[in-house]
Amino acid sequence: MATKIRLQRHGRKGYAYYHIVIADSRAPRDGRFIERLGSYNPNTHPATIDLNFERALYWIQTGAQPTDTVRNILSKEGVLLKKHLLGGVKKGAFDEATLEQKFAAWQTSKTQQTDEIIARTEAKKAAQLKERLDIEREIHKAKAAELAKQQAAKVAAAVAAESVNEPVEETPQENELPTEAEAVEVPAAE
Repeated sequence: MATKIRLQRHGRKGYAYYHIVIADSRAPRDGRFIERLGSYNPNTHPATIDLNFERALYWIQTGAQPTDTVRNILSKEGVLLKKHLLGGVKKGAFDEATLEQKFAAWQTSKTQQTDEIIARTEAKKAAQLKERLDIEREIHKAKAAELAKQQAAKVAAAVAAESVNEPVEETPQENELPTEAEAVEVPAAE
C-alpha cells in the first residue's frame, strides 16, 4: 500500500485550515486516513503549523511520500533536514552528538527568522495604526477649525443683529429739512 502525507481540508469557505494526515494514496482528499500528524493554518502570518515531529519523521523514514505543500511544511519544520542528518550518521560521516548540535543550530536560526518576521509585522501594524491616528487628528483639527469659524460667524451675526435692533437716539442736524409731521404742527398764520 502506497502511503501519502497530505493535507485534509477543514474550515469554512474562504477560511480553510488543514490537517496533516497519513492516507492511502488512492483515498480521496477528505476521506479516510491512517494517522493525523498535525495541522496547518495558512490564514495567520506567518502560517501556524502544529506537527508531531517524531511521527512525521517516522513516516518519512518508512517511505511515505509527501505532497508538494506538505514537503514544504516538513522542510520548514526540519523533518527533512533531520532525515538527511540521520542518513549522514548511518553512513558514518558524523556521530549522534554532531547531529543534535547541527539540528539545534538550525532550529535557533529558524526561530530567529520567524521572530524577526513577527516583529516586522507587528512594527508595520503599529506604524499603520499611528499613521491612521495622525490622519484622524488632522481631520479632527480641520473640523474643529471649521466649527470655530462657523461659531465666530454666528456670534458676529448675533452681535450685528443686536446692534441693528437697539434704539438709536437721533440728534437733529442743522441742515435737515422739517418732516411732514413737523410741518403740520406749525399753525398757519391768517
